[in-house]
Amino acid sequence: MRIDVAPTADAVVQADLGGVTALVIDVLRASTTIITALSNGCAAIVPVADPQDARRRAAEAGNGTALVAGERRGEPIPGFDLGNSPVEFLSPHVRGKTVYFTTSNGTRALLASRAAATIGIAALLNATAAAAWAIEAGRDVTIVCSGSHGRHSLEDWTCGGLVVARILTAVPDAALTDAARDALETGRRYGADVVRLKHDAPWARRLIAAGRAADVDACLRLDTTTLVPRYVPKFDKIVADHT
Repeated sequence: MRIDVAPTADAVVQADLGGVTALVIDVLRASTTIITALSNGCAAIVPVADPQDARRRAAEAGNGTALVAGERRGEPIPGFDLGNSPVEFLSPHVRGKTVYFTTSNGTRALLASRAAATIGIAALLNATAAAAWAIEAGRDVTIVCSGSHGRHSLEDWTCGGLVVARILTAVPDAALTDAARDALETGRRYGADVVRLKHDAPWARRLIAAGRAADVDACLRLDTTTLVPRYVPKFDKIVADHT
């Protein structure tokens, strides 16, 4: 097994994803929001590129079971049902609904990973389960960190490293790229106390300053679920999966 880690959505080379298991990470906040939504009974998440497409597709669904959700630069999109807050998705309002979802970074990373053989969504919440899910697939693994507007993000890199560490525990002879080794070292630095990212990660600090400390707290929890959402481009949906 070969393990690679891409630092941002822009770094993904789709031609390299054929036959690969991809794990897409956006700790703050899209991955955590998706996991929370599906854990709370949301029927499916549909990642879309822009707000106009989300509105159009939700309107076309036309059956009262569609919601639009997302953000731009961390702020809710005017007129949308929900933002990109995992706390919001604890509401019973999402149960049974299909959510058309667009974010600045996370949904971009998902759409960039469509060429992979299988695609899972990982975050700190499900790091161990996501690693087990990737191992079970029996393929090479590419961990896709969403980053922040084309830049490396510490929280995603840390999470990617923690997933690498968990895969290595089960598959000690896995071959790591240089990027995977670097992420592994970062994961080891924070693995015993991921809450330190609240102070060390620039995006976490920005969210807290914007009054979204509850979101950050919800995102910086380690291994609280075995749910591994699975993105199926053929059906254009993210659905629940469990290890």
